[in-house]
Amino acid sequence: MRLLLVEDDDRIARDVVSSLSAGGFVVDRVSDGEDAWFKGDTEDYAAVVLDLGLPRMDGLSVLKRWRANGRSMPILILTARDTWLERVEGIDAGADDYLPKPFKMEELLARLRAIIRRSAGNSSPVIEIGALTLDTRQMRIARDGVPITLTPQEYRLASYLMHHAGRVVSNAELIEQLYAHDSDKETNAIEVLVGRVRRKLGQDVIETRRGFGYIVNKVET
Repeated sequence: MRLLLVEDDDRIARDVVSSLSAGGFVVDRVSDGEDAWFKGDTEDYAAVVLDLGLPRMDGLSVLKRWRANGRSMPILILTARDTWLERVEGIDAGADDYLPKPFKMEELLARLRAIIRRSAGNSSPVIEIGALTLDTRQMRIARDGVPITLTPQEYRLASYLMHHAGRVVSNAELIEQLYAHDSDKETNAIEVLVGRVRRKLGQDVIETRRGFGYIVNKVET
């Protein structure tokens, strides 16, 4: 999944990017409010980590502009100014969660996973679809209780489709969410990746909708 990190402190940004990348995310980072507003308004992200104290445009103004333009991605606010009034303003402006600095990377990851799950309609950290279970905390997928070994890229694909079960996800969206912007992607990269994941999870898990994309169907209970 692709995230947007908006943080002007280079040291904090390096640590956060490293932790998020290790947590299975693809991360775009910008350091000022103007760039953040443009990126968030023109590209689709699974979530945004937004610092409030930014140059050129403060984070709260960026957040308000996104929501006014109908941008609905989940947003986690970071700030060094831990006051109750600021928390209220951020939540009222449309933030999904709030984390004061300094913070533990483990808590940041846990909160991000939670708001991403909730945005997809999943309250539990374990997503179950038929015989498959996705544990978002341990980044593991199992079938009938048996863990399946996946590469990081295979996990990202399976996780994204399972988070959006019941919705057809286009090839372009998967490329956007799974690869860095500067990576050299072949046109059939997703098709090859889907084939590998099918061989591990089962041929029936991911359905191809010709001309539209791929879908993991929800299982009615």
